[in-house]
Amino acid sequence: MIMLNGLVTAAYYAMTALFGVVLCRNFFRTRNAQDAVLYCIILVPFVLRLLRVK
Repeated sequence: MIMLNGLVTAAYYAMTALFGVVLCRNFFRTRNAQDAVLYCIILVPFVLRLLRVK
């Protein structure tokens, strides 16, 4: 059970990191300032989650 818990936690953080990378990539590719701000706002919870801050 403990191993399964660790596996689920690792998968959760990997998924969060993947979404964060995709958002960062879109942030640097966009030319629209409004979209860039939106990507930054959306990215904040993912970064905090990866840093394990709730």
